[in-house]
Amino acid sequence: MPAPISADQILRVPLLPVLALQGLAVRRNAQCLPEPTGPRVGRQGRGPRLRLLITGDSSAAGVGAGTQAQALSGQLVERLARHYTVEWRLEATIGHTTRDTIKRLQQIDLRFDAVVTALGVNDVTRAVSQRGFVEQQTQLMALLTGSLGAGNVVVTAVPQMARFPALPQPLAWILGQQAKRLDQGLKHVAAGFPQVRYLALDLPDDPALAAPDGYHPSPKAYAIWAEQAAQLIRQT
Repeated sequence: MPAPISADQILRVPLLPVLALQGLAVRRNAQCLPEPTGPRVGRQGRGPRLRLLITGDSSAAGVGAGTQAQALSGQLVERLARHYTVEWRLEATIGHTTRDTIKRLQQIDLRFDAVVTALGVNDVTRAVSQRGFVEQQTQLMALLTGSLGAGNVVVTAVPQMARFPALPQPLAWILGQQAKRLDQGLKHVAAGFPQVRYLALDLPDDPALAAPDGYHPSPKAYAIWAEQAAQLIRQT
């Protein structure tokens, strides 16, 4: 039986002219923040070996931070390095969808102990359906826990796009509803793999958690994210 059509899906067609104008305005006014400077591979800490992969879109890449040390990768490695010798690698790019990430990781001939993923925003903006997203995330999890060997995968929730300061209404609501649907699908995928844990990352309402572009996390948000991801990794 097909899923019922939600209110935002019904209203999307009559709102299309408004949404198109708002989308153009957001792109025109957007601050094109670069990926932060700094290493994307390294070794840090003392203790048992932990091979770590961070992968996904611009948030995984650390956009919104000035350096990788302030971004997710640097802050996560810094926390894990207190307990492990962390051999880490960052494979993330602005604009990447789940499908893009799969293609990228299929080219890597390495194995990892732990992985943190951050995906969904670009799947939303490119109108990937919930069914398509679930299929692609299932393929990604099979790749990570299969040929890449990860026994511990932390999948970060699809961001709550309705809360992005850069997005006006009703565009924020429309994208936010689709983000919720994809996130529900992501929870379902995570539940199907014993090696996978879902990280809700429900951040508080704090303007300091958003980067200047109103679209990406700030270093303060990356710190909260890194702390929660590190806790999940250390629980195994």
